[in-house]
Amino acid sequence: MRVRRVVAADGAAANLLEVDAVSGNGDVLLWLPAMGVAARHYVPFAQALAAAGVGVALHEWRGIGSSDRRAEWRCDWGYRELLGDLEASIGAVTNARPDARLWIGGHSLGGQIAALASARDPARYGGLVLVASGAPYWRMFRHRWGVLAAYVLAPLLGAMFGHVPGRQIGFGGREARGVIGDWARSGRSGRYCVQGMHFDFERALAATDVPVFAHRLADDWLGPAASLDWLLGKMPRAPRDVVVHGAAELGTKADHFSWMKRPGVIAGLISAQMHGSRTISWN
Repeated sequence: MRVRRVVAADGAAANLLEVDAVSGNGDVLLWLPAMGVAARHYVPFAQALAAAGVGVALHEWRGIGSSDRRAEWRCDWGYRELLGDLEASIGAVTNARPDARLWIGGHSLGGQIAALASARDPARYGGLVLVASGAPYWRMFRHRWGVLAAYVLAPLLGAMFGHVPGRQIGFGGREARGVIGDWARSGRSGRYCVQGMHFDFERALAATDVPVFAHRLADDWLGPAASLDWLLGKMPRAPRDVVVHGAAELGTKADHFSWMKRPGVIAGLISAQMHGSRTISWN
């Protein structure tokens, strides 16, 4: 595994973790973590993908893990900055591997940001990979009123403390109030509108035809079927292959995070999807 320090346009720096494929056709998957999760926690997943023929670059979120930023009153950012950081990682990967076919994907929030990035520049990517991801629209969840309340209260916490203390409330990490603002706004409205960016992500998602490979966990209340369907419904032109995983298949709980400890099954299927040995449909 290689560790490469990448620097965004505004000077924010973090490590990019790279794991080369043992063999394969040169595909590289740029992977975006879930909210509050450091990139290093996906190393077993990256190693399983590498063994299955897919190179992986693990992106680090601003404010998490190896990042040189921490959210506070004087240091804030939102999705706009996260997308800018992503450009730095993309540049590092493409400069190091100019002949590789680049894919993008992510877990939970990482999948959402990956979808926005792929819709913004679809020609750049071979496809979009989602694991335990979906749109956060409050109406798509079983406990919808509690979820809506979280989208109202979380930004208030950010306004009180200068950041959202995710570790203390049991959701995410030390989150920037701008990130939580963008996340909560999409959760309340069901639409993606990034503060400070004059770009119509909803129109771009509707136009994209980048193939989508989505993996849902059967017992994942944070990523239910309706949430994934809402996100995929924004991309009607994109062919997709949706796989639902149960606990017996995975050898662990089929929930939002347990798959990361036993990633082999999902990694193998992602490799099959990327290498074309599974077919995709328009349904």
